[in-house]
Amino acid sequence: MATTIANLTAKADGSMEGVFATLRVNAPITVLPNANKSREDAPDFRVLNKRTGFEIGAGWFRTSQRSGKETVSFKLEAPEIGVVFGNLAPAPGGDETKKVILWNNPE
Repeated sequence: MATTIANLTAKADGSMEGVFATLRVNAPITVLPNANKSREDAPDFRVLNKRTGFEIGAGWFRTSQRSGKETVSFKLEAPEIGVVFGNLAPAPGGDETKKVILWNNPE
């Protein structure tokens, strides 16, 4: 079973806005394309807490081993939760602008 840790809405400029939520965290976030990548392995996206402006994560384009489709893999970090990994997926309901980040359980 996949656990949703963020609900997002994709914007025309390639950014996404929504809420990152766990049992301990409920934060409005913005996911911004990283137009100024300094290296090939630099993140493709930056994740910012909208309340504080602090960067709380990053995302990289990846190719799914199962489907072969391109996806975004996220690493989110905060003192309250440590490090959390997740993948971008379409949200239920079929609206192409709605996305979710699904938690990758390390077990």
